[in-house]
Amino acid sequence: MSFGLPIALVGLVLVPVLAGAYVWHERRRRRAQTRFGNPDLLPNVVDRSPGRLRALPVVVSLVALSAMVIGVARPHAIVSEPREEATIVLALDVSRSMKATDVQPTRLDAARLAAKQFLAQVPEKFRVGVVSFADRASVGVVPTEDRDLVESALDTLVPGEGTALGDAVALSVKVGRPQEEASGEPSPPRSILLISDGARDGGRIEPAEAAKLARESDVPIYSVLLGTDGGVVEETLPGGLRRIIRVPPSPDTLDQLATATGGELFTALDADQLRQVYDELGSRLGTKDVSREVTDVFAAISLALVLAAAAFSAFFFRRVPA
Repeated sequence: MSFGLPIALVGLVLVPVLAGAYVWHERRRRRAQTRFGNPDLLPNVVDRSPGRLRALPVVVSLVALSAMVIGVARPHAIVSEPREEATIVLALDVSRSMKATDVQPTRLDAARLAAKQFLAQVPEKFRVGVVSFADRASVGVVPTEDRDLVESALDTLVPGEGTALGDAVALSVKVGRPQEEASGEPSPPRSILLISDGARDGGRIEPAEAAKLARESDVPIYSVLLGTDGGVVEETLPGGLRRIIRVPPSPDTLDQLATATGGELFTALDADQLRQVYDELGSRLGTKDVSREVTDVFAAISLALVLAAAAFSAFFFRRVPA
């Protein structure tokens, strides 16, 4: 805790001085009672003796005084506030296996819909970018606050060949990197939301290498696994023959990417899971530590303690402390 007017804390010296004066006064009062009266007869004229409770209103009043002095010193505390800026890159798999219809209407359409639903939950000032990947990774739109641009980029995604997972992560880290700020303030936090069926096929960069790059850049990867074990893709071969290819999801690589970067792997794609994904991101991206003046807190504490001391004194001793 820091203070805007630390010199005011000198007033705290009054607290032990007043406490000492009260102790001296009580001892003097007891000596006077002993000198001019018989303490053994006191129970006959007084219903009850407050004992140590006699000092409670004074103690509470001194604590109230301490809170008041600290409030005058304009204390500042580090508190967490909602963060209004962050960067999220949506990395979507558009490989051949994403044409499978085991997730309706197709895995790719489901991924597109999930990305749009997630986009609707993201605060307006968050920058969102889109990276798609098949045999290579490409930028659909650089991180921006323009949600229409992001949705347009999602609408233009079409299936391709291959699954360059490592390339996609490396490119997502690169496009999400902010420009250097002259103010010297820390860069807004970044994260990658990777939606795929998980089976790597091709690409120049190994997933482990891409995970290292993301970890060094402090960019966690939150992976969403699409597909079921019964997923298949049908292809028409030359001559009119049709080939059926089994494309079960493969969570291993997605799990490794998430674990290595401090993210998490999600294995379902419904409203509850999407909300959980956002909650996980929000716990990292949604707050920042700021210094805030908390004078009003100490003023409220001081007032409450003064009222408590007065009430205690009035109801138990039928007097109000000076």
